[in-house]
Amino acid sequence: MTGHGPVSYRAGVDVRTGGRGRSIASNPAPRGERSPLRRNKDFNVFWLGQALSVLGGSVSLLALPLLVLEATGSVVQLGLITVVSGATAIGTGLFAGYVADRVDRRRLMIVCDLARAVLLGAVPVVWWAGGPRIWLLYVLTALATVLKTLFDVAYVTAVPTLVRTGDLTAANGRLMGTFALGTLLGPVAAGFITTAVGPDWALGVDGATFLVSAASLGWVRFRRPAEGGAAPARPGAGAGARVLRDVFVVGFRFLWTHALLRPLTVLLTLLTFVTMGAVDLLIYHVRSDLDRDAATLGYVIALSGIGVVAAALGAGRLRRTLGFGPCWLASVTLIGVAVAGIGVSGSVPVIAVFAAVFMFGTTLAGVSSMTLRQEVTPDHLLGRVTSAFWTVHNASGPVGAAVLTVLAARHGVPAVSVAGGAFCLLIVGAGLLTPLRAARKDAPGVDRRVKAGEEAARRQ
Repeated sequence: MTGHGPVSYRAGVDVRTGGRGRSIASNPAPRGERSPLRRNKDFNVFWLGQALSVLGGSVSLLALPLLVLEATGSVVQLGLITVVSGATAIGTGLFAGYVADRVDRRRLMIVCDLARAVLLGAVPVVWWAGGPRIWLLYVLTALATVLKTLFDVAYVTAVPTLVRTGDLTAANGRLMGTFALGTLLGPVAAGFITTAVGPDWALGVDGATFLVSAASLGWVRFRRPAEGGAAPARPGAGAGARVLRDVFVVGFRFLWTHALLRPLTVLLTLLTFVTMGAVDLLIYHVRSDLDRDAATLGYVIALSGIGVVAAALGAGRLRRTLGFGPCWLASVTLIGVAVAGIGVSGSVPVIAVFAAVFMFGTTLAGVSSMTLRQEVTPDHLLGRVTSAFWTVHNASGPVGAAVLTVLAARHGVPAVSVAGGAFCLLIVGAGLLTPLRAARKDAPGVDRRVKAGEEAARRQ
């Protein structure tokens, strides 16, 4: 689920990649330079600061759509906000890694935090002074998404400068666990704040957490990257074209020539068409169709975080037991059932259960696809392949969000949700006709094609 949904795998943290064409594993910390994780002051300050920021961000995930509904009462306007967020993230993602690789990353993160604090802090002031301004929310969404994307890329590439190479897995596990906890607690806090003082002030609270994040980054000492590797190309004739080729075309070529990544990219693009707008349908269904208050909606979204936690804890074992193909296809099946169930149910507890199933499916599918990319992609291409993968499959999300919300306004959420669930099951059927049905990448007939793709990649 992307946009302003509870979790995003485009905007989410891919623990191996850092921006464009850069891998965390390619920049190891020298032995002995950092303390063990439990005594690593820099990482723990960074971790605690980001924990509060994630909690505030989870407040905004609910507060922003509630503010749109309060100002307009329109599910179409809610969908357009998602479109703006998704489209801006795609556009920014094309150059965010390039920027993060060429500036001081700590300063970039601090600037992004301070700018977001100003933007979000201005919302309650404007609402108090002049009343609702829907155009402001569009501008806010676009600018905040640019800043978030830049921050996320710098954030991922900064982690290996804080911990020893052997602590990377544990460090990323703590950060992912913090994110999961934020998805549980943030919506509940948003519901209470919105009920007490309004969704505009809930956004202001999120702005304050960015100030804390910026302050914590000021206390953190980032190790300078080790010297070595390819130096950035000097600007010159055709430099822009070379950058675009290095960032996107090479990665896309690898995706298209790989026996497993090609069908995965195509099918995930179709799936994202449904999932990006699914949170808008859930919010509108609970608030408008069922006429429940913001606190109730906060509980529903918070309970959906149980699915994130369960999938994060069980993904490794499930993937080892079932293999990638069955694991990913089963996840899509769960997503389809959940999308349909959320739309047709009139019971809030049942909707909460389906929301948890939806988040379990999206998290398990995301972890599975990320792990597959890490396994089959040569290290020197991992960043570019991830960039191309994210850009391609997320491109359909804003279009899908617009289509789903417009159809929901005309035909109702239940009918659109059932259609969306059926579309997910068609994706599963299509996947069974591809090499994805194989349990493991080294299954007979798949291994030969995978190796051929990897050999072609080494010649890039």
